[in-house]
Amino acid sequence: MPKVSPELLSILRCPVTHSSLVQEGDELVSTADGPSGGKVRYAIEDGIPLLLPPAEPVQDNAPGASQAASATADPGPDAAAG
Repeated sequence: MPKVSPELLSILRCPVTHSSLVQEGDELVSTADGPSGGKVRYAIEDGIPLLLPPAEPVQDNAPGASQAASATADPGPDAAAG
């Protein structure tokens, strides 16, 4: 199990909750609850904490999602004119 140094842990912050992190096994865990109500966990690979926020699923009702979908599905009458 890679151990993150106390000096590094003292300056690292969770990118989601902005809280400090503690090491639990092979993960760093936020000290504050995230948006889903639980602690946010980050893997440690080869001694390097991977502090990437968890991926959020794209929702169909997201702003601009319908425009992007329609732009790729139907190019419109002007597309043949070029």
